[in-house]
Amino acid sequence: MALILYLLYYVVAISALVLHFTGHLERWRMQWLLVVLAVTVFPVVLYL
Repeated sequence: MALILYLLYYVVAISALVLHFTGHLERWRMQWLLVVLAVTVFPVVLYL
């Protein structure tokens, strides 16, 4: 189960990066999503 959550987290993170570089996050005013993912990446990496 932990592996599924780990993979799901990274799919969301990669999707957010793609949306950032294509400009969609700025258009939708959701740039804060990258900050949230950046803050949460350290506990996820340290946990596994």
